[in-house]
Amino acid sequence: MAKRAPVEEETRTRARTRRAILEAAVSVLGERSTAPLSEVAQAAGVARSTLQRYFPERSDLLAALDDHADELLREATERARIAEGSGVEAFVRLAAEYFPLRDAIMLAWGSGDDPGEPDWLDDQSEYDRALYALIERGHADGTIDRRIAPVWAQQLLWAHLYSAWTYTRTAPASRHEALTACLYSLVKVVCVGDPAKAAAGLVPLPAEH
Repeated sequence: MAKRAPVEEETRTRARTRRAILEAAVSVLGERSTAPLSEVAQAAGVARSTLQRYFPERSDLLAALDDHADELLREATERARIAEGSGVEAFVRLAAEYFPLRDAIMLAWGSGDDPGEPDWLDDQSEYDRALYALIERGHADGTIDRRIAPVWAQQLLWAHLYSAWTYTRTAPASRHEALTACLYSLVKVVCVGDPAKAAAGLVPLPAEH
């Protein structure tokens, strides 16, 4: 067992380095998709040769970013604790956890100008199934309108997130203001009863300037 420890530590180190490169790529390429990989390496704090050992070609890095976005979405779904509270409360928490993933998701979509559904969502994932179950629970507990089907709720979620992400770049709005508008609009669309009242109860007003 003791002999395996160095190997396990090396594996953990490689995993940390790989994650650091991917996070740096999200930051750098999210701002400028044509940025050279040397800038990604610098942002990750590694040599250009180190980056090439993990991702020999630019296409290898871009392909890995798809998987990275998938992993981030799984982690965000776990943080949202979607099994807790009412269906609509869980839906709001999930959207709030997805919101900070803008750059990673936009890169995975392949274009910041196209709000179409990303290719990597074609196959139903673990977090897709969790979202569908969340919506069905909202139907059962009476907090989400039964006319809002799970797949339609998913489309609404992505459309609202995309609008919020672009809102911060096309209007003088802070990320907090964009997130608040996104959550408020989502609740008004999916909830049962008085949409405005439900939204006001779940989403705080943005701070006054």
